[in-house]
Amino acid sequence: MTDLEAALRGAVRGEVGCDVTSRALTTMDASNYRRVPLGVVAPRDADDVAAVLEVCRERGVPVVARGGGTSIAGQATGTGVVLDFTRHMNRLLSLDPDARTAVVQPGLVLDRLQEAAAPHGLRFGPDPSTHGRCTLGGMIGNNACGSHSVAWGTTADSVRELSVLTARGRSLRPGRDWAGAPPGLRELVDGDLARLRTGFPDLPRRISGYALDALLPERGADVARSFCGSEGTLGVLTEAVVGLVEAPRARALAVLGYADEAGAAQAAAGLLPLGPLTVEGMAVDLVPSPSAAGLPRGGAWLFVETGGGTAAQARARAQAVVRAADVVDALVVTDPARQRALWRIREDASGTATRMPDGTEAWPGWEDCSVPPARLGAYLRDFRSLLAAHGLRGTPYGHFGDGCIHVRVDFDLLTDPGVARFRRFSEELADLVVAHGGSLSGEHGDGQARAELLPRMYGEETVALFERAKAVWDPDDLLNPGTLVRPAPLDANLRFAVLPREPVDVEFGYPADGGDFSAAVRRCVGVAKCRTTSVSGPAVMCPSFRATGDEEHSTRGRARLLHEMLAGELVTDGWRSTEVRDALDLCLSCKGCRSDCPVGVDMATYKAEFLHHHYAGRRRPAAHYAMGWLPVWLRWAARTRTAPVVNALARVGPLAAVAKRLGGIAAERQVPRLAGETFSRWWRGRGGPGGEGELVVLWPDTFTEHLSPSVGRAAVRVLEAAGLRVVLPPTLRGRAVGDGASRSAAALLAARRGRVCCGLTYVSTGQLDRARAVLRRTLDLMAPVLETAAPVVVLEPSCAAALRTDLPELLHDDPRAARLAARVLTFAEALERHAPGWTPPAVDRPVTGQTHCHQHAVLGDAADRRLRESAGLTGELSGGCCGLAGDFGFADGHYEVSAACAEERLLPAVREAPDGAVVLADGFSCRTQLEQLAGVRGRHLAEVLAEGLEAGDGRGAG
Repeated sequence: MTDLEAALRGAVRGEVGCDVTSRALTTMDASNYRRVPLGVVAPRDADDVAAVLEVCRERGVPVVARGGGTSIAGQATGTGVVLDFTRHMNRLLSLDPDARTAVVQPGLVLDRLQEAAAPHGLRFGPDPSTHGRCTLGGMIGNNACGSHSVAWGTTADSVRELSVLTARGRSLRPGRDWAGAPPGLRELVDGDLARLRTGFPDLPRRISGYALDALLPERGADVARSFCGSEGTLGVLTEAVVGLVEAPRARALAVLGYADEAGAAQAAAGLLPLGPLTVEGMAVDLVPSPSAAGLPRGGAWLFVETGGGTAAQARARAQAVVRAADVVDALVVTDPARQRALWRIREDASGTATRMPDGTEAWPGWEDCSVPPARLGAYLRDFRSLLAAHGLRGTPYGHFGDGCIHVRVDFDLLTDPGVARFRRFSEELADLVVAHGGSLSGEHGDGQARAELLPRMYGEETVALFERAKAVWDPDDLLNPGTLVRPAPLDANLRFAVLPREPVDVEFGYPADGGDFSAAVRRCVGVAKCRTTSVSGPAVMCPSFRATGDEEHSTRGRARLLHEMLAGELVTDGWRSTEVRDALDLCLSCKGCRSDCPVGVDMATYKAEFLHHHYAGRRRPAAHYAMGWLPVWLRWAARTRTAPVVNALARVGPLAAVAKRLGGIAAERQVPRLAGETFSRWWRGRGGPGGEGELVVLWPDTFTEHLSPSVGRAAVRVLEAAGLRVVLPPTLRGRAVGDGASRSAAALLAARRGRVCCGLTYVSTGQLDRARAVLRRTLDLMAPVLETAAPVVVLEPSCAAALRTDLPELLHDDPRAARLAARVLTFAEALERHAPGWTPPAVDRPVTGQTHCHQHAVLGDAADRRLRESAGLTGELSGGCCGLAGDFGFADGHYEVSAACAEERLLPAVREAPDGAVVLADGFSCRTQLEQLAGVRGRHLAEVLAEGLEAGDGRGAG
């Protein structure tokens, strides 16, 4: 233990982390920069903060305050001690509806404040797109804004009073009329009043530099306001009194379509006199399918939100906006769910913009310059010209009503020439912004990305005044040094510099990243959507973070550790890293990040890749053999017809306990019962396929085959009722489609018997060599199917997802893999596409349950929704993950997290369901979790429809 660590542990009650994992998790924020800290402290209160400052001051160690770590400019990284306020100092201390104020701690996530204020008809005005994970302390540090700033201003407009500790331990309460000013600050201001009155551009979004002009006497000498946007360089915030605003009772959203972004930008300022709540802009580049997203015609759009006391008032104001706008097309949306869906498109732009339409990476650095709103159109034209002159591309979007533009540019930050061009472009763009009367930062702060260029905006003398102000507050330069004043160069500390330049030898193909695992890991840019503590609608990501609250168990945290593994500086043992292994251990492989992460991080695949290398040539955990090889053990039980014996032994407590211990299975779990008759044996007993309709191949996945054959039987019943001819895949290589099995002696001698398998259990445990062998055997067996046009219907969502994604990505060198993946359909998709005239039976009951996480992430559930609606199955399924997730919830040490995931959404949805509701659960894991944790039987949609057919209401005919 180092002297620093020992001193911190002796001084604070909160957690101290100087280990590899703690440090690796905080090397980066959402910027291009990386700095390795000495340690991380999660203070429990202001006394802990004071103790950390004292320990670090004595040793000359810098201190960096950190909230959600979503800063774009690098100001949440540092080389000293990082203060993580999200773990303990994250509470809403009080809320006064009459005074319209709240007292908050710096680690409080904005959405938690909004939820507490909403019952009183109030809200906090500023709302960055990261509102589900950004903290009030970070918002104050950056003077954050968000989409509603045209109505309610920046965070500084909502701050009333602060509690601040200076680096030398002084406790201050900054407010108006010089309240809480450190000694010497008033004298500094009084000595340079003329510069403060004339040296700052008058902009709605001027975030760059220190807001020293807020200290002018005519502006109330507001020390709290001047502290906002100081990026943790003046003092450490421990508490804040913030103002709340009245929330409109009703809202409407006018979506205005324009030919291009310049047209939208020019129009934005003209709409401000109508009093909108937002005027947001984005171009078609960020929406690959505008029609699918429900956007009106156009090449760019303004999202203009209006409010009112009633829905009619809000709608009338939105319609007035449409009439006042010269648009290509427009629509007015009043449905709250539809508004949220449209806003998600805009909010996800910070992640979506990290990829050009052709997949090229794009990076922040010039995320949020702002100009006077009336000059925005002209600025954007000049900005586009500058991009073209440097051979760069970017897609502007953002707060058009405030003249603030977000854009990620396809900088090459991996090579020396590319970094040099990044610098040249940055310098020229700074001059362009200043020429238009703008600010280098309009929302996210300067950080390392722009602070070096502040003299171009303010001049050397004003920047020297900033340095003097910093010295008044922090004479030892202890707090976030290298940020804002005396900054590090904008092209130093780039996080990509430490990554390997040569491609890493990997198993998966990573087609979206050119086969480069480093590029796949670089996808995580830190926007931290995975750190939200609650999800709504169908969202899944990231259940393990919501269960634990630990960054280590978020998608971003795991990506950071993989980044450091590739860098080799902190994590030095590569694929053998125990730190990475432990972080990935609680990844459920739910694949939620594949769809919900705005940059498409696929941690389930990264986990499988890591486990493959980590255990190469070494003994694996027992669960990898017990559950990773589940298809083998179940086939063995079926062939020897010992399922009844296995079931009986599993019910003998002492024997079951020993078996679970040997197999690495959680003691709390019950071993699922094996079916007495497999699905395939039932199929052979019924005489094979029937009917003369269109051919479909029903996939006998391991779970349907051995554990839930009733699902397979039901699916056959429904598919045949829909007029389809159902067959099973060949079990002998080279046999015709529909064989299912062969009794020919000649065939038995000439061909090898086998069973198709998606390889899911091998992939999820990282046994990729075995998975590849199983999948190649499967492709051999499926060769006759691929010669037909028959679809492959897969009942188990996780198996369907494995065939759709893991198969072609793992066997990227076999063209048959992509062909089979393209044939895979879910049960509902097969009925919709291949029996479009069929009408399902009228079940006419409410439903509850959860959309399978793999279905949500990979397959989509639109066809399922339509099928349910057609059958009279009403209601919505919840999102999230059941928590069992294949082998995850069975593995020893995972039970508590598994149960916590189920308790988040699935189990409450079932408990709150109306009487007579059908509990739908298409996945075997989901059904098992429901049975073991709630004593509830979940059913596959095929089973529900088959029961409806048996009821014989007459609607099952084509």
